[in-house]
Amino acid sequence: MDDEPLSQWAERRDARIGQLRAIPLVNGDGPRASHMNPDAPRAIQRWNGHLWEPHGFAANLAEARLLLFPHTEAALPSAPEATPKLGPGTGRHRKPPTPR
Repeated sequence: MDDEPLSQWAERRDARIGQLRAIPLVNGDGPRASHMNPDAPRAIQRWNGHLWEPHGFAANLAEARLLLFPHTEAALPSAPEATPKLGPGTGRHRKPPTPR
């Protein structure tokens, strides 16, 4: 059995301290996946090294993502291109040019 040294395990555990996660607040045994209930409120939890403790609340998935990933939302391009630009060629899956 190959056990890792306790110091390495402690480093991995301590690296996660302060990590946040969002848990959807849904009734019963409903789906808890974030994409299933994007409008459901979220409980924001923080890892303290031993257990997840309450940290805050978010009104929906979009607000929770802003709290969890504050730097990635600002780095996204403002408007993606509507259609990709293809180079010249007659590949197997390319549409033929439309007659004029």
